[in-house]
Amino acid sequence: MRKARAHGEDDGTHSSEADRHSGRPEPDALRKAPAHGDHDAGNPPPEGDAHPDRAYAAGPHTDSAAGKPDAHSRHATPGTGDRHLAHSADGKGPAPQRPEPRGGLLMGRPFGVPVYVAPSWFLVAALITWVFGGQLERVLPELGAARYLVSLFFAVAFYASVLVHELAHTVAALRFKLPVRRIQLQFFGGVSEIEKEAETPGREFVLAFVGPLLSLVLAGVFYAAMQTVEPGTVPGVLLAGLMISNLIVAAFNLLPGLPLDGGRMLRAVVWKITGKPMTGTVAAAWVGRALAVSVLIGLPLLTQSGALGTDAVDNVGMDTVLDALLAAILAAIIWTGAGNSLRMARLREHLPELRARALTRRAVPVESHTPLSEALRRANAAGARALVVVDAHGNPVSLVREAAIVGVPEHRRPWVAVSGLAQDLTDGMRVSAELSGEELLDALRATPATEYLVVEETGEIYGVLSAADVERAFVKAMARPS
Repeated sequence: MRKARAHGEDDGTHSSEADRHSGRPEPDALRKAPAHGDHDAGNPPPEGDAHPDRAYAAGPHTDSAAGKPDAHSRHATPGTGDRHLAHSADGKGPAPQRPEPRGGLLMGRPFGVPVYVAPSWFLVAALITWVFGGQLERVLPELGAARYLVSLFFAVAFYASVLVHELAHTVAALRFKLPVRRIQLQFFGGVSEIEKEAETPGREFVLAFVGPLLSLVLAGVFYAAMQTVEPGTVPGVLLAGLMISNLIVAAFNLLPGLPLDGGRMLRAVVWKITGKPMTGTVAAAWVGRALAVSVLIGLPLLTQSGALGTDAVDNVGMDTVLDALLAAILAAIIWTGAGNSLRMARLREHLPELRARALTRRAVPVESHTPLSEALRRANAAGARALVVVDAHGNPVSLVREAAIVGVPEHRRPWVAVSGLAQDLTDGMRVSAELSGEELLDALRATPATEYLVVEETGEIYGVLSAADVERAFVKAMARPS
């Protein structure tokens, strides 16, 4: 194997890429040595997965962009800025790994996509059972207490319809080779978490439209089934309720504003006309915010006026309060989802700025028996902030963890070999210096770690990439206006 050369190893004076471009002098101490990019911003972003997600929703729930970028904040050492390598962590070692959030009770894996039922679903199922049970008491009083069992069946059947809506999004996404992380049924409906953006406005439109289309198809199926049963019976009432509920789901999701399916369709149309996906997102998001205000004000007024098929109400009663509360919840969901969509669009716009080559720290190679004090002296002399353990042939075998260095008192460092503080390299911990954007985040997500070895295409060592540096760079990019 070719002998690997650490970036900046030659004479200890090689400047980093960021130093050369920024005009800053090369620091003469390890505590001042910058990484290969000017990335000293803020705190890590909220934890999640590496991809900005698409979340297609059914029911009163929104079609919100729920994904969050992540360079593995669960596993990363807190940001260190330009502090000394030996004094830049908190001394507690790397953060313990936590399992990926599952999202509730696993119900199955249709098309290979896990379907979860969130704990909040049980709350809304109980609410539907109670409300629908009260309606059954007026329509079918002979049922008695059994009406609540029928109501529970309706709640389950309704969410089965919501699942079909979500599966429509999922199948379309898989057809377009877009990975789907999971489907989750929750308080206000369901959500399909699609990990990548549609490549064209046409695909975006189809991906959004298939959900409401399937809800309309289900409404038609339930209507056809109603014709085969006697009105005023349990089957007739259930089929009528499911038909109406699916019509409501379809109509609500077709409203032309983010984060609803109709908003995705509007975004696709504007994207097609302007050629700019960001323009489509901005337009659909502001329409979504206008819809939120309309729902907040208009829904209580419509129910009070009797326009929705109820009796007009002149005074303020419990029903009016409940209508206002429901309107406020729906408006908040739509408004928040529209804002999230704008943030996710800005995320995608800034993702290309995350480049492994620019974020990599300079590293010096040391052999496994090298005392920590000597390794730090060499790194200090070279202006580096990372240590790579190499074998006798110069091939990298492990990375010295920054957090582990902090745990060694200074007076013990001459007697502690770097091999005892290093993490063995796996294939996933070697990343190309050419990676950037989503490809870089994909690589980090595939192998969670605090540090990664960055190599050139020739196999030579370029340096060490810290997950915390990627996080800080992302936060800094997101803080800049689009």
